Amino acid sequence: MKPRKELRNAAGFRFGIVVATFNKLVTDSLLSSCLDGLAKQGVKDADIEVVRVPGAFEIPLVARTLAKTGRLDGVICLGAVIRGDTPHFDFISAEASRGIGQAALDSGVPLIFGVLTTDTETQAIERADPGTFNRGGEAAKSAIDMATVMRTLGAKSGNPTRGGQSSGTRIRGKR
Repeated sequence: MKPRKELRNAAGFRFGIVVATFNKLVTDSLLSSCLDGLAKQGVKDADIEVVRVPGAFEIPLVARTLAKTGRLDGVICLGAVIRGDTPHFDFISAEASRGIGQAALDSGVPLIFGVLTTDTETQAIERADPGTFNRGGEAAKSAIDMATVMRTLGAKSGNPTRGGQSSGTRIRGKR
């Protein structure tokens, strides 16, 4: 068996990021780390689409929609679900996870699960901190790794420069 070579530079890849605005302190930190991680690997700002949604429950639909545009090599899903006193946490985290996984299978585009599910706000803040856990940066790395794997395997890319279709729509959030 011959090992496959890793692509070290992600220049030319296009990514979507779907980020929940609920728990904004945490999700803004995840987004910032994610964008930094992509930039450090050569992904240009113009090759990143950021879409904000109200909460983690809304992430799968928008992520699937972005993935099916044919413009992207991967979609990164960022959110934070923090346990409270009711079973709401269990329902939201389970449906976000299931929906993101199903959207990846439906679209054939890598969707990266960067939704924190924590018991406390302190845990969520720690995991979003680029100096400790850096889950946003890890999501960026996973997206690049999966886009590379899919390209290496010869999977159809959604990037218009490599045969996909582009609607020309750009959706950007504040950085």
